[in-house]
Amino acid sequence: MKIIDGGICSVKGVRSYGIKPGKMGLAVIVGEGNAAGVFTRNKVIAAPLVVTREALQKNGKLVAIIANSGNANAFTGEEGLADAREMASVLSTKLGVDSELVGVASTGVIGRKLDVGWIKDNIDEVVGSLTSSPQGNSQAARAIMTTDTVPKMAAVELNSGICIGGIGKGSGMIEPNMGTMLGFVYTDAEVATDVLDSCLKKAVDKSFNMVVVDGDTSTNDMVLLTATGASGIKPDMDEFQHGLEHVLTDLAKQIAKDGEGATRLIEAQVKGAVSEADARLVAKAIVRSPLVKSAIFGKDPNWGRVVAAAGYSGAEMDQGKISLAFSNGPDSAVLVDNGKIVSEDNELLEKLGSIMGSPEVIIKVGLHMADYCATAWGCDLTYDYVKINAEYTT
Repeated sequence: MKIIDGGICSVKGVRSYGIKPGKMGLAVIVGEGNAAGVFTRNKVIAAPLVVTREALQKNGKLVAIIANSGNANAFTGEEGLADAREMASVLSTKLGVDSELVGVASTGVIGRKLDVGWIKDNIDEVVGSLTSSPQGNSQAARAIMTTDTVPKMAAVELNSGICIGGIGKGSGMIEPNMGTMLGFVYTDAEVATDVLDSCLKKAVDKSFNMVVVDGDTSTNDMVLLTATGASGIKPDMDEFQHGLEHVLTDLAKQIAKDGEGATRLIEAQVKGAVSEADARLVAKAIVRSPLVKSAIFGKDPNWGRVVAAAGYSGAEMDQGKISLAFSNGPDSAVLVDNGKIVSEDNELLEKLGSIMGSPEVIIKVGLHMADYCATAWGCDLTYDYVKINAEYTT
């Protein structure tokens, strides 16, 4: 497997484009094939998710996706459902396809009527510019941004020649249970719908479902996976799963790193739990904790907050067995070793200072209970996070 450029447009059979003239954005992706989706667990579900989920349940495939930013079309009732279906219809008419084969996605402010007129006014420009070049990928990735500061994209080519590429967006209202996050992933492999569904759920569970920016689960979270089959290759499923997980994990880390106001990426690595579920509980509790996140922002190695988060996570643990270290990759500073506090000499303090000032801080926790492990990603909590969200609609 090798990392390649081009995102979704590295995949045979995919064209895309998007525009973002202001707060509003519009993206279209065309790529026909078997498809699967994962959607928010929020009980308040945005209209586009209802429409897209119905399409997948009925057909098990998609021909295209239309996505807008600036308006979530969430908590908008029957009118919102009609608007989401109108979005699908607008694109299907332009492409000459069945509207029930068009996926719809939205992101932005909740509770406001969608400006379908704006979408109709701009659809020709987007459809007329559809391309399989890297520009099509980057334009679509930018079009779906809201408070994101950078577009998010990833792609790999497997040893068999199959490509898997994705774009995503997400910066705030992030705790995928599946945050506000969208992910559109394509492959040119030949894969049946039920197999795609299984692969996607496994990959999402290890990637997007392990990201926490602020602990809020959005109304609009959606990840769609479409297999165009244009390579003519039926993949080795272990290799395919590995490639898919790589792409989704890459996108998940980009989302965590670009959390609203963030200055540092936090990675929590937990080992030695009695179950994978317990390892996940601890890892997510650490990256969710406002106290841990604030400490990382302040470059403060306040490891007691990490231990406390692990303790209230609900996982089985013995405080006499815990080990804990901070790392930036090349360097690690062990602070707790099997329940015993490591004395902080000058060498350790110097190493800690370097680690805590790094753009990526890794928190390593060993529970020493059994052999299960998990990794979660988050970001620090900054003044700018409050400022961005205090002014979001004004």
